[in-house]
Amino acid sequence: MKIAKKIISIKIACLCLLLTFKGCSLEEVWYREVTPDTFFTSRENVLAFKNRPFTHFRWFVGEQVWALQELTTDAFVGVTRDGQHWHDGGQFHELHWHTWTSEHGRVWNGWYGANRGLAMAMQTAEILATVDYEALGLTLADRESHLMQLQALQAFFYLSLLDFFGGVPIFSATTDQDVPRSSAQETFDHIEQLLLEAIPHLPKKTELGNAEAGIIHQAGAAALLARLYFNAYAYIGKTMFAEAARVSQDIINGVYGAYALGTTWYCAHSFNNAHSPEMIWNVPSANGRLTYNWFYNIFSPINGLDFFDLRGVPGIGTSWNGWSLVPSRDPQGNLLPYRLGGPFERFHDEDPRRRPFRYLGGGRYEGMFIVGELTNSRTGEPVLGAQGMGGQPLTIVDFVGRPYPFPNGPIRSTIRDGQENQGIRLVKVPMPNAADQNLLWSAGQPVVRLTEIYFMLAESKMRTGDLAGAATLINTVRARNFEGADPDPVTVANLDSYRMLDEWLIEFLGEGRRRTDLIRWDKFVTRPWWDFEPHDNRTRHRFPIPQRAIAASSPDLLPQNPGY
Repeated sequence: MKIAKKIISIKIACLCLLLTFKGCSLEEVWYREVTPDTFFTSRENVLAFKNRPFTHFRWFVGEQVWALQELTTDAFVGVTRDGQHWHDGGQFHELHWHTWTSEHGRVWNGWYGANRGLAMAMQTAEILATVDYEALGLTLADRESHLMQLQALQAFFYLSLLDFFGGVPIFSATTDQDVPRSSAQETFDHIEQLLLEAIPHLPKKTELGNAEAGIIHQAGAAALLARLYFNAYAYIGKTMFAEAARVSQDIINGVYGAYALGTTWYCAHSFNNAHSPEMIWNVPSANGRLTYNWFYNIFSPINGLDFFDLRGVPGIGTSWNGWSLVPSRDPQGNLLPYRLGGPFERFHDEDPRRRPFRYLGGGRYEGMFIVGELTNSRTGEPVLGAQGMGGQPLTIVDFVGRPYPFPNGPIRSTIRDGQENQGIRLVKVPMPNAADQNLLWSAGQPVVRLTEIYFMLAESKMRTGDLAGAATLINTVRARNFEGADPDPVTVANLDSYRMLDEWLIEFLGEGRRRTDLIRWDKFVTRPWWDFEPHDNRTRHRFPIPQRAIAASSPDLLPQNPGY
């Protein structure tokens, strides 16, 4: 397809509700033919067009990436409740037990979402490269920045594909046909090249606390490069912690822009988190419709509106009493013996994040869990059950268990045996009450924050023998999580692989990365937790290429991953 001075047909992938920044249908739709000269009539047209792939990116990094990264691990689980709710054909059982196949819908979403985002970013860049920026009040430097942002976004989608599936086809243009699958090394090298080329041409954040509006700054692309090196052994069998440390240290030193750790545990997640000094890249909320509202929908009890005191607020929708934390205890209340899992109990008793979530008014809140006896924060009235415990006050407990066979058998605790009040829920996205409903969905979704850079540098130091340096970096972050002195700081004596994984878990709980961390430490398939038995099948470090993708191509061009 040649674009300049020719009529072009723009697919929905690049022109879906372009100026409204809303979600698009998954169906292919063809619009009337337009040319760059007739469509791009203003600066606003260009910016809106450039941002369209980022709207798809918002959808992709939300629930799609999240489900594959978290529901396959020791952090979160999609429990079947009361024998029927959330069974959904057993798809969440398959994710938790690692029994997914090439037909699994969530695996398809990961493949489709990344490849579609890649195509959209490439096609948008191809079209913008033909636009006369200067005639529209923009500069050639603006065009270079836009094209490099789209190139960095391509790198993000390629990195997601590499992380999930290994080597993938590499495209040089959207007109490429019958491109064979590349090796993991070739895909790795391509991502590295895209980022190294893009970084010098990206905008740099110059002042702490400037609103993070979702574009890719230099530090965002540099963080992707650090991630690539940090997980290189899992991707290509080569250790590159020294390279990850170098890039991470440069980010911390301000080489790629002005950033600083926030002074509170909630600064990166609060209603105004776009201004957090540690935010490197986030997804703006756009009233939450495509980012964080699903946290409320999926995690909260059916009568969550009563808990949050949001009953009667228009447009909020219902909650579904779905996913929860992997339990820490058995049905008798005993701590489970596993070294992985049980994320709630990984938080120290003095950690304020461990408290039940409570909105305090004026944008202030405490805690980040739905746990214990649930009451309306304004009236104090109990929140009632609506499924198996319909009409009864709800007390959320940190175990899963149900008689099997039902109703008079012994208590069994597996992913199949949940009840309405079982499993602690995460409220990392704060919820206001009805009086402050204007704050609803105003938090953006962090993609990269400076804390991750500190942790990557810490683990890289740990891997190369500098345990003292690693402990100092982790403790610098931990210090803001306590109202007094840290009661359990990281030390040279207690820093091992499990402590490092615990620190990743509690700091980034629910941020869509746990699977990658477990794989990097070779504990994803080799260590047990609650209802997961290790199987030592490391082919499960990668998902299968979806059968739908192979059928649309060919096994010769797109061979299946080993083990499937």
